[in-house]
Amino acid sequence: MAAAQSTHQQGSVLKLVLELGPLITFFLVNAKALDWGFADLAPFATLKPDTVPIMAATAAFMVATVAALTVSLAIYRRVPVMPLISGAIVVVFGGLTLYLQNDTFIKMKPTIVNLIFAATLLGGLAFFKRPLLAIVFGSVFQIDDEGWWKLSMRWGLFFLLLAALNEVVWRNFSTDTWVTFKVFGTMPLTVLFTLTQLPLLQKHAVEGSALAAEDAGNEKG
Repeated sequence: MAAAQSTHQQGSVLKLVLELGPLITFFLVNAKALDWGFADLAPFATLKPDTVPIMAATAAFMVATVAALTVSLAIYRRVPVMPLISGAIVVVFGGLTLYLQNDTFIKMKPTIVNLIFAATLLGGLAFFKRPLLAIVFGSVFQIDDEGWWKLSMRWGLFFLLLAALNEVVWRNFSTDTWVTFKVFGTMPLTVLFTLTQLPLLQKHAVEGSALAAEDAGNEKG
């Protein structure tokens, strides 16, 4: 039992590192690019000094994202759909940023990703009459159809909110402020929103699921 718990915890830590690693790399390189001599490297030597940090950070972000997806594939033999879509857009928009030397593309990347997720979830409810979130997480959470509908609707609206926030920040604040928000604003907001959905998961847990058992145990306690 203890060995299984330890293995589970190690797996959770690894998943967290794979998810946060590229973002932390993005933040650190943007903050330290000039101190670390990126301006002297061939790809960035011809750029204006004030554009070197975001360009170097974008390149590092792309490499770290591909590395994280590769490690995930090697260890778990699969890559979750959402990180895969996000990673593909990082490569495309990061490539455009570096090729055109225009950081607008990498700044718009979170907007595009969140709009895709929102359109998928809300479109699934509106046009296909199906909570598509159940397809992705059906093996993780055992909840009834009403729960999946509510959860898909809430996440769809939350992704719209994230897209709007990203647009407001990158269009009205400095690049450094946007990078800080991307790393230390978006993730805490997502974690907080996820925690607020736990009552819904417990309320709509199907009988016999882990959540239902946990809820029953809490009631007895």
